[in-house]
Amino acid sequence: MNISFKDKVVIITGASGGIGQGMVKLFTEDEAIVIMCARRGTVEAAEELRAQGYRAYGYSLDITDREAVKNVMADVAEKFGKIDILINNAGINVGPDQRNFVDNFSDEWWDKILKVDLDGTYNCTKLAVPYMPEGSAIVNISSIVGLVPLRNQCAFAAAKAAVNNFTQAIAMELAPRKIRANVICPGTIGIAVTNELWKENSAMAGLLSHIPMGRQGTPEEIANATAFVASDAASYLTGAVIPVDGGWTCGGFARNF
Repeated sequence: MNISFKDKVVIITGASGGIGQGMVKLFTEDEAIVIMCARRGTVEAAEELRAQGYRAYGYSLDITDREAVKNVMADVAEKFGKIDILINNAGINVGPDQRNFVDNFSDEWWDKILKVDLDGTYNCTKLAVPYMPEGSAIVNISSIVGLVPLRNQCAFAAAKAAVNNFTQAIAMELAPRKIRANVICPGTIGIAVTNELWKENSAMAGLLSHIPMGRQGTPEEIANATAFVASDAASYLTGAVIPVDGGWTCGGFARNF
């Protein structure tokens, strides 16, 4: 199986985070034209990558700002002629200190999470599709919490479940136009933020007992799964919701954590 992204125009939101960085590394090294989008840090990071010979371009972008998203998508299409792959990776969740039962959950955090995780995915998808040719692919990064909800995370669970269903809805709509849409649902991934949580929150240690493979995943493993789903090797795959979680959701383990 030969997977190549050479000369493909790939937009990655949330490109400055740990999972996003893993995706940027994979696609730039495979000679794609990588458009890095995040609220901060991407312009400078892209400049550093170009200095190393990679084709990376950064945009400071708030995905909740529909007009800003519209301008970025139009600018990318004008400069590069198309958008081959859209990876909606940007998302937020509350930390352990803000997690709570629904009757005490922060209204501010509810609004913020739904606006970024769901509305942001909608904004980027809606405004990229007009520039996507036949054979293009959309990959939305959700979470296993959208499949098997965790306690005290009602907003994140609602947003990610909605992303899963949104993706399946657009997969049906876009199939006649030969544009595919799929979802990757990561489990717990070893990035800076989660590693800090593991150090500071003793309850996090209990996670390992709920993961059959006995470890966290890596950003590279999420990037690899995303790359396959986005590639021509997955040309008959659309509307799929794929957990990449070390087996955590196999028996509904997350529900009991």
